[in-house]
Amino acid sequence: MQSRSPASRTGRPRSATADAAILAATREALVELGWSKLTLGDVATRAGVAKTTLYRRWAGKNELVVDAVAELFDALELPDRGSLAADIEGVVLQFATILALPEAKSGLMAVVAEATRDEALRERIRASVVDRQKRLVLEGRARAQARGELPAEPDPDSSARTVDLIFDMVAGAVVHRTLVSAEPADEEWVRGFTRVLLHGLSD
Repeated sequence: MQSRSPASRTGRPRSATADAAILAATREALVELGWSKLTLGDVATRAGVAKTTLYRRWAGKNELVVDAVAELFDALELPDRGSLAADIEGVVLQFATILALPEAKSGLMAVVAEATRDEALRERIRASVVDRQKRLVLEGRARAQARGELPAEPDPDSSARTVDLIFDMVAGAVVHRTLVSAEPADEEWVRGFTRVLLHGLSD
């Protein structure tokens, strides 16, 4: 079944309260039941809505879990700590804290595994998680450029490639550290990672 965006559907207006309850119930079910036992029927019961309400919004479990996990990452904020290095350390620590949540770990690992067989699901992950969180890179780079810590990049194509590269390096390293290696991304690790990110291995 192809993934469909809830925003593309027609009919009665969406209820923000119902959406919030459904996404919270999905995360609760992930922790208590795990991916394999989670069903839309259980989520509907926990959220206090009809099962048809879920199907009007999400095509299936994959899409629902992506949106439930994506909402966790929307809480990320780029702190203004006075320098690019300190700002990166602050947001990476937040990211690692979110990834340590049981619902984030189980949900993200499950949908990434499912996405290996589902191109539409991969697109949804990119749109709901990756593209939305690139805002942090854009904000951090603009702030650092205003401070004179980074040069301006007037060419839009080059600028976009830089944003992609920075996001991939940060997200890839933290996800691997916390979910694959199962090691803590504590303050010491984050300081070392930030130093290498900004200055390379020769510093």
